[in-house]
Amino acid sequence: MAPANDIKAAKATYEGFVNMVKWSTPAIFVIVFLVILAIQ
Repeated sequence: MAPANDIKAAKATYEGFVNMVKWSTPAIFVIVFLVILAIQ
């Protein structure tokens, strides 16, 4: 099993990734929607 320090680092990395995905997904949808409106 991995040392506790590695688990803490991995958890922090995972939480950062999940947070980034949580905020970037709606932003990407908004950008795509605006591009679609601009094309029409």
